[in-house]
Amino acid sequence: MRKTATYAISLAIAGAAVIALAQTPPAKSRGQQPMPPGPNPNSQYRLGPDSMPQEGVPKGEVRGPFTLPSKVYPGTQHTYWVYVPAQYDPKLPAALMIYQDGQAFKDENGDIRAQNVMDNLIYRREIPVMLGVFINPGRTPEQPEPTPQEWGDRTTNRPTEYNTPDDKYARVITEELMPVLYKEYNISKDPEQHGIGGSSSGAIAAFSVAWERPNEFRKVLSNVGSFVDLRGGYVYPERVLATGKKPIRIFLCDGRNDNRGLRNDVYDEKRDWFFQNVRLMKALTQKGYDVNYSWGMNLHGQKFGGAIMPEMMRWLWRDGPVSTDPNDMVERAFRQPAAK
Repeated sequence: MRKTATYAISLAIAGAAVIALAQTPPAKSRGQQPMPPGPNPNSQYRLGPDSMPQEGVPKGEVRGPFTLPSKVYPGTQHTYWVYVPAQYDPKLPAALMIYQDGQAFKDENGDIRAQNVMDNLIYRREIPVMLGVFINPGRTPEQPEPTPQEWGDRTTNRPTEYNTPDDKYARVITEELMPVLYKEYNISKDPEQHGIGGSSSGAIAAFSVAWERPNEFRKVLSNVGSFVDLRGGYVYPERVLATGKKPIRIFLCDGRNDNRGLRNDVYDEKRDWFFQNVRLMKALTQKGYDVNYSWGMNLHGQKFGGAIMPEMMRWLWRDGPVSTDPNDMVERAFRQPAAK
């Protein structure tokens, strides 16, 4: 009996230790990021109703996948999908939102579920009628498509395309993707009606597109942006301050427990995601940009960004035309599907 009781106590102690480790990943001894005490920093973030399918809300259609060959990065191709809202009318120009790492943004079980957000906000007239494009990083035909587990950093052209602070990826979007979209859909030519976004390396890629081509993209959604020294992306605050103000609106979000540049007790601020996001926010603010930001507790990933995605979209697209006529029953009604 004593042996059994001792064994049970040992199991209980071991179980408590496992729970403690799960709550507070120590990992410092292994050279990984040290973590604060307490629950997992992502534990408070969950999707709200705006990110879920809602009864009575017309659902848009996600078309694809399509393949876009690239001349900018010879030998590669980009897979993309197009979200077409139920309210899209080919006779009327629509707004446009492009998401990098498209497979993650459209994942029906993922942390963002952008198509649900757009369904709900378009229906309630909180954002304009817009097409959404989910585009994956480039890859050779032999390379696998990115997945929710492997976003392509080790298997595709993602690191080069997304993290390099130059205009090459902007050319993929503006010179290769946009002509195809204009041919297939009635998209507004007004750059104020063009938005672009992403997470992590996809976020710095989105910012780079708008930075390099502000006459084509004016709205940027950045979640845990990798404005760090992966391929020199920490340079943007200095570029912002040294360059004339561009007509870009940007929403930045990041977390205090994003990758903080600490490895084996050695700190490198150029590899501190949160620090570099705050630095970019301060530079944009100092320069007078239309910038909004939110700092959470989250780890690197999309938990926090997914939770506030509807608010980010509302803010970015807040200046759409609005009627104040009390007799305008079209404006006062939910947006219905376009007539077929």
